[in-house]
Amino acid sequence: MARTLFDYMNEQAREKESPLALRLRPETLDEVVGQKHILGPDKLLSRAIRADQLSSLIFYGPPGTGKTTLAQVIAKATKAEFRQINATTSGKKDMEEVVAEAKQNRAAYGKKTILFIDEIHRFNKAQQDYLLPYVEDGTVILIGATTENPFFEVNRALLSRSNIFELKPLDKEDILTLIRRAVEDDKKGMGMYRAVIDNDAAEFLADVAGGDARRAISAVELAVLTTDRAPDGLIHITLAVAEECIQRRAVRYDKDGDNHYDVISAFIKSMRGSDPDAVLYYLARMITAGEDPKFIARRIMICAAEDVGLADPRALQVAVAAAETVERVGMPEGRIPLALAATYVATAPKSNAAYMGIEAALAEVEKTDIKTVPPHLQDANYQGHSELGRGIGYKYAHDYPGHYVKQQYLPDELVGKHFLEPGDNGYEREIKKYLEFLTQLV
Repeated sequence: MARTLFDYMNEQAREKESPLALRLRPETLDEVVGQKHILGPDKLLSRAIRADQLSSLIFYGPPGTGKTTLAQVIAKATKAEFRQINATTSGKKDMEEVVAEAKQNRAAYGKKTILFIDEIHRFNKAQQDYLLPYVEDGTVILIGATTENPFFEVNRALLSRSNIFELKPLDKEDILTLIRRAVEDDKKGMGMYRAVIDNDAAEFLADVAGGDARRAISAVELAVLTTDRAPDGLIHITLAVAEECIQRRAVRYDKDGDNHYDVISAFIKSMRGSDPDAVLYYLARMITAGEDPKFIARRIMICAAEDVGLADPRALQVAVAAAETVERVGMPEGRIPLALAATYVATAPKSNAAYMGIEAALAEVEKTDIKTVPPHLQDANYQGHSELGRGIGYKYAHDYPGHYVKQQYLPDELVGKHFLEPGDNGYEREIKKYLEFLTQLV
């Protein structure tokens, strides 16, 4: 399918009239913002693009992280023909046309063809199966983009023939860079409008974008196009304008100031104090203000270990699972696992016995200078250990009834010392009973 003059004119018109987020898309690898974990100079994907030695790829990540952008950068960087289809509007017939053209390009000109399929997870198994032989024999180099986990949504055989790269939500500094570029770039941005953006407005948009560059850039475009020019001849994007354009109110929350620490302190104390309603309120306040969800997840994990602890050890598992889920799905969906974990911790029985135990043990280590361990506990896995008396007399617990036998584990100087003092809350009560039971055994 040769491009006509009409196609070219159409493309030029679309570029001028297209949304700002589309116009700002980078054309070279050096212009790409973020994703350094896969696009750093020494990373495999970056090297493969620069060397024009690509194999089939799957890009996986939430909206606004640059999957389509990266595919288009590859299109400009490679000498291959580039064809793009969207799985929501295309079918087998479209793929057949691309494959036929790819075969012709390879036979006539020795040229590769890259087929970019956006939202590839929307193709059914039969449609994905159709591509397999052509990916395998190199007729096309597949680049698939998906917001869903490819290990669940993409044909296993197709996955095995592709390198999978996860794109992550852009961090705040990346979004700020794009906001400045959107306002100031004369060629592709809004620079010709002579607009300026206040620092607090830019910070606000970067916060509430939730890692989605498109959302922040669209708000900038709306702000510039709908704001009257001031007497100084400039369009001023203030915090009030930014709030209106993204339809979000800037919550009083300075992430570098006292209010940040006050809110997170109230959040933690509400979890510790078993008040799920307060927990959800402070969580919502942080989310609305654009707090880093990874920071929130870390505080929930710490509270689960420190304040719930042995009373319900599952609380830490729930908190860790929530942190991993947020990392994978991003925001705004990440608010759900965060709420689940925070309310689980808030409503779980509480114990700080493990926390107090390690603090007491650390204090003991600081206070006493004990450099050895009892000889029967020392390593006996090397030649000559018996001559040195190491490991001699150790009793292997599993050789005894109930998988327990009394013997000395603490150093001589600390025999009889207790660091863990379990209470009567939740599962901690069972631990206490078990330890008391062991003391009664011979």
